[in-house]
Amino acid sequence: MVRLPGLIDAHVHLRVPGGEHKEDFRTGTAAALAGGFTMLMAMPNTNPRLNTPVLWQQVQSQAQREGLCVVTHFAGVDARDLLQLSPLGNLAPALKVYLDHTFNQSQVFDQSVLGRIAKAWPRNKVLSFHVEGDNITAAISLAEKYNRPIHICHVSRKEDIERIAAAKTEGLPVTCEVTPHHLFLTRADADRLGPLGDMRPRLADQRDVDALWAHLATTIDIIASDHAPHTLEEKFDPKSSPPGVPGLESTLPLMLTAVSHKRLTLERLIELLHFNPARIYGLHHQTDTWLEIDPKARYTFPQYPLRTKCGWSPFSAMPMVGCLRKVVLRGKSLYEDGKLIGLQTRSQQNNKENI
Repeated sequence: MVRLPGLIDAHVHLRVPGGEHKEDFRTGTAAALAGGFTMLMAMPNTNPRLNTPVLWQQVQSQAQREGLCVVTHFAGVDARDLLQLSPLGNLAPALKVYLDHTFNQSQVFDQSVLGRIAKAWPRNKVLSFHVEGDNITAAISLAEKYNRPIHICHVSRKEDIERIAAAKTEGLPVTCEVTPHHLFLTRADADRLGPLGDMRPRLADQRDVDALWAHLATTIDIIASDHAPHTLEEKFDPKSSPPGVPGLESTLPLMLTAVSHKRLTLERLIELLHFNPARIYGLHHQTDTWLEIDPKARYTFPQYPLRTKCGWSPFSAMPMVGCLRKVVLRGKSLYEDGKLIGLQTRSQQNNKENI
């Protein structure tokens, strides 16, 4: 067995509030533990969106009560009411801004509004962008003009990762992430998978995948699942099939498989899935928290029934090398060989410790 620190997924959609039929804090954090993640950063594009301090605190408190591992939330932004950003900045670890179209999400285009957002959000906290193509240049310009950190989510194209690499070479405070589905799947897989291969950004060509792998040891800072569960009924609805795929339980197996194929080292995997997310977002250290993995185990994914409420994966039936055997959170074993044990919420764990 090999021991790893508890992993951090810096980009998940747990669907609370408004989408609990797809996922909730209980099922989402159960899937997280089954995937080796002990801390999650959840996106704010919920219904309603998390763009006020009151709503952010309500949902964060609910996650504390119902979740099985640590969950923190990004703040959202309403371009019509930027006065909320300062108090939100005292609560949330980062702000999510959407500059490109995605499912059921408003966009921010106006450069003057972006400038006001960049000035209003605390300088010591990250502005995180959903952005592709030429709009990446607009996001990078904020880092340069205001000398503040920005983070580019789910990079998927060769030209985009090269833009980011150039910005880093210039010394700009820019970081970025990639998802496993953009590392392991291409446009051809999208055709094969049909609705189950539809996501944002869309799957790209092999040249784009090759470029991401080429930058994995240098330019890329984080691997994040972009866990975006939808029910099978929704995905196969011909009138309104939402983009997005689950990823909490497949990320670690995919990356361990890549380690077994010598596409990256285990040390680099730990940087991408633990140390870098904690450093970039200023997350607290999780004491007495670790994983045990069997790096040589071979199996077909999923090895155990999926814990995510949506119950499917685009990686089903894929051969994997390296599996999770145990998860310990704050000194307590919560997962062993496919079984969740000691199923107490984070709130119940804290109350028991205080008695």
